[in-house]
Amino acid sequence: MSELDVIIYGATGYTGGLVAEYMNQTYPNRSWGIAGRNKAKLEHVKSDLDLPDHVVLIEADASDPASLNAMVQRARVIITTVGPYQHYGEPLVAACARYGTDYVDLCGEPPFMWSSIETYDEMAKASGARIVHSCGFDSVPSDLGVLFLQTEAKTRFGAPLKDVRCRVRSMVGKFSGGTAASGRATEEAAKADPAIMARLISPFALTPGFEGARQPTGHKPYEDEKLGAWVTPFFMAPVNTKNVHRSNALMNHLYGTDFTYEEMILTGSGDAGKAMATHIATSDPLAGQGYLNPGEGPTREERESGSYDFMIYGDSEGGERLVVGVTGDRDPGYGSTCKMLTECAICLLDDVADAPGGVLTPAPIFGPALIGRLEANAGLTFKVED
Repeated sequence: MSELDVIIYGATGYTGGLVAEYMNQTYPNRSWGIAGRNKAKLEHVKSDLDLPDHVVLIEADASDPASLNAMVQRARVIITTVGPYQHYGEPLVAACARYGTDYVDLCGEPPFMWSSIETYDEMAKASGARIVHSCGFDSVPSDLGVLFLQTEAKTRFGAPLKDVRCRVRSMVGKFSGGTAASGRATEEAAKADPAIMARLISPFALTPGFEGARQPTGHKPYEDEKLGAWVTPFFMAPVNTKNVHRSNALMNHLYGTDFTYEEMILTGSGDAGKAMATHIATSDPLAGQGYLNPGEGPTREERESGSYDFMIYGDSEGGERLVVGVTGDRDPGYGSTCKMLTECAICLLDDVADAPGGVLTPAPIFGPALIGRLEANAGLTFKVED
C-alpha cells in the first residue's frame, strides 16, 4: 500500500504551486506530498502556502529515473505539471506505467501523447496504471462537454448526435510561460520532422488503427449558417478535437464511427462578426507572451477575474437541436485548470478506483463523476440550454 494518496510533481513551478494551493484548500487532510528537483524550494513552497506538517517533501528529477521510480512507488496518484512534456515527461509516464501508479497531467502536446499511447498503453493496462493526459483546460471542458451533450441526446432522441460543434462564446485569461514553452516545443518538433507535422494535422492522431469520417477543418473563418453568426479558428482546437475523438474510440464509439466534431470561436453576426473573425484568424495567440519564462504567469487578480463559456450543440436526425453550455469561473489556463487537474486526481482515488488501466482521456475514465466534482468544487457548470 502506497504511503500517500497524491504527490504533486513540479510544485515549485507556477502551475504546480497553484495545484498545491488548491489541494491545501480543498483536500488538506488527504495524505499528500509535493515534489521537485530542489529541496530548499520545496520547503519555501510549503512555508509560503502554509501547508500542513504532514505534507511530505520529495526530491525527484526527470533526468534521474531512479528518483522518479522511488517517487511513484510512494503514491497512488501523481499529478505532474512539469513540461514541456515532450522534453521532460516520458520518464515519469514510464515509471507510472511500470509500477501501476495513476497519473494525471496538463498535456496539450499531441506528439507526446501519441508517443505515450504507442509506447506505454499496453504496459499501463498490464500494471493497472491509469495514465490520463489533458486534465486541464486542455481538454476537460471540451471532452466532458461532448459527453454531457451526447448523454442527453441519447436520453432525448435515443441516439447520439452525428455532427457536434463547439463554439467558444467567451474566454478571458492569459498564458503562462509554461504554455508558451509547450507551444514552442511542438512547433520546433514539427519543423524538424515533416511526419510530425502531417500527424498534427490529423484529427485521428490519437486513435491508432482508426480513421473516422472526414472532419471539418476549422482552419479559417466562415459564417455558421445554423447559428447565423461568424466563427473563427480556436487555437486549442487541434488538441481538443484529437482528445474528443480518442475518447469516442475508447468508449467503443459511443458517438458513432461517423461522428464529426469541430471547435471554433463565435464572433458574432454581420459585418462586425466577420471583421472580428478575420482579426482573430490573423493574430498570433501567443503574441506578447515571449517575455514570460516557465514559472511565470497571470497574477491572482487576473486568474480570479478570468472566465470561459463554451456552447456545444448538434441536431438530431429529426432536425431537433440540442445545446449545452460549459462555463468556468476563473482564468481558464490556470485559475480553473489547477482545480480541474486536482479533481481528476481525487476522482481516480475515490470515484473510479476499480477502472482498468491504460493511456486515457478524461471522458472515458471519469465520466459523470468528474462533472459532479467540477460543479461542486471547481466553479464549472454543465447545463442543458435548449
